[in-house]
Amino acid sequence: MKYTTWIMCGILILFGIFASVYALVGFDVLLFLCAGNVSIYRAALSLAGVAALWLLFWLFAFQPTKFLS
Repeated sequence: MKYTTWIMCGILILFGIFASVYALVGFDVLLFLCAGNVSIYRAALSLAGVAALWLLFWLFAFQPTKFLS
């Protein structure tokens, strides 16, 4: 479970970096890595959605920020 969470965090960080590159310079890194194939592009974007849902589940289930205050 710990490794899955680290992998999902890494995926979301990569997608965030790709999105910021696209926002700043207009070059879509993810579409370039998918070689322009729209089906693979959509599958990669759905992976980001699954990673976000996993981290949302993890935050609610384990409440890692409970003792920060």
